[in-house]
Amino acid sequence: MTPEQRLAIEWECTRLINLYVNLNDEGRWDELAALYAEDGLMTRPTAPDAPIVGRKALLDSFLARPPRASGHVCANMVVDVQSPTSASAFSVILLFTGAADPAGGLPTRDEGPPLVGTYRDRFVFTEE
Repeated sequence: MTPEQRLAIEWECTRLINLYVNLNDEGRWDELAALYAEDGLMTRPTAPDAPIVGRKALLDSFLARPPRASGHVCANMVVDVQSPTSASAFSVILLFTGAADPAGGLPTRDEGPPLVGTYRDRFVFTEE
């Protein structure tokens, strides 16, 4: 793999992380679930021992969430390319949550500080 190929893969994986949080914050659940491989999985910080496996189960879990306004901020993203078809990444997130304004204005932020967490992602190149 050339340095240019490695950089392109790193960029595409970083773009996917950013796209993921944007779709999540916008509540675009079908598009969010479609970012996962068919057999992809996610674990939530609130249930680290209960992975959600499979695109359908992931979509169902997103749809079951109570409505909220959210804003994810991602930083310190480091992508490690293992091959032309696989990579992993680590990033730090801040999650701001609150209630949406029915009139379309700014959301009301929840009391307390934002949640701090991490993403540990695995990427697989597919035909999709």
